[in-house]
Amino acid sequence: MQWFLLLVASLLVLGSAQASEVFVTKDAQGRPIYTDRPDSLPAQKVQIASQSTDTVAVQQHYDEEMKSYSDADKATTQAAKKAVDSQQAKELSATDKAKRCQESRAQYQKMMNAHRLYEPGSTGEDRRYLDSSEIDAARANAKNVMDEFCAGQ
Repeated sequence: MQWFLLLVASLLVLGSAQASEVFVTKDAQGRPIYTDRPDSLPAQKVQIASQSTDTVAVQQHYDEEMKSYSDADKATTQAAKKAVDSQQAKELSATDKAKRCQESRAQYQKMMNAHRLYEPGSTGEDRRYLDSSEIDAARANAKNVMDEFCAGQ
């Protein structure tokens, strides 16, 4: 009796996995029409095997695909942000460089026009005036700084 029930159950399972009948016919324009109930008898039977879908595998595949899309989107977003940051840094750098060039040029002009140069002392009121060789060295240093910041401008 158990064998009989097992045989019937296996036949039901195998029967559900078998292919359904599918027929192909042609319409008036010659295009193929696939159906399980042909309207005309000169229909050709097509062998199609179907099986049930593993929903767990499909969900895993979908999740993996969505994760890869998300990762690609994050990478694209990060690359765009990096490009914007780089461009802003270049602009800031160019602005900063222009500002430093102006400041160093003003400092150089001030040193060239001054008759006497001094260094501030330890307190705000003390000054030590430079001799002629120290003045020449300070002016040369100011020119080098100006040339460094203003190169290419």
